[in-house]
Amino acid sequence: MTKTLVAVILMAVVTYIPRVFPIALYRRRIESRFFKSFLYYIPFAVLGAMTFPGILDSTSDFYSSLVGMMVALILAYFEQGLMKVALGAVLAVYLCELWF
Repeated sequence: MTKTLVAVILMAVVTYIPRVFPIALYRRRIESRFFKSFLYYIPFAVLGAMTFPGILDSTSDFYSSLVGMMVALILAYFEQGLMKVALGAVLAVYLCELWF
C-alpha cells in the first residue's frame, strides 16, 4: 500500500508541475493573437489525438468502426446534437457488424 501511495503522489506532482510552471513563469497578459489562438486550440487537438486511435480500435472490425466514425463526422458537420451523432454512429456500427 505504501508503494501505491508514493506512486500516486509522484504522479500528482508530475502532472501538476506542467500546469503551474507556465503560470509561475509568465505572469504578464498574453497579447499575441497567434499564441492566444494556439492556446485556444490545444485542448481540441489533444482530445482528437487521444480519441482517434480509440475510435478505430473500438469494434471487432476496422471497417465498421470507420463507417461509424464517418457517420458521426457527417452528422456533426451538419450540426446535429451530440445524442443524434452518438446514436447515429452506434447504429451505423451495429448495422455494419450485422451485415458483414
